[in-house]
Amino acid sequence: MAGPMKMRATLSGGVTDVRVLMSHPMATEQQTKGNPHFIQNITVKVNGKSVVEGEISQAVSRNPVFTFRLKGGAKGDKIEVSWLDNKGDTNKVESAVA
Repeated sequence: MAGPMKMRATLSGGVTDVRVLMSHPMATEQQTKGNPHFIQNITVKVNGKSVVEGEISQAVSRNPVFTFRLKGGAKGDKIEVSWLDNKGDTNKVESAVA
């Protein structure tokens, strides 16, 4: 049900800005008559090391866009953003810092 994700990671002034579009329906209990479908966990990794882990709820809009600011980094570092939803579906996207 989830589509492809898009991500951009750029380095500027010693800070890596990561912007990611997560394709997901993010359906609430009201919309689905008691059977919600939403992203629960988000993980951001830099070169395989987890640097951000977060939990969200069904209060987030469909196809959410998240932005993360990471201290440091270097051009070419591998950034991976993944999510897990309440039905066990997962998705991830990888990109190099530009």
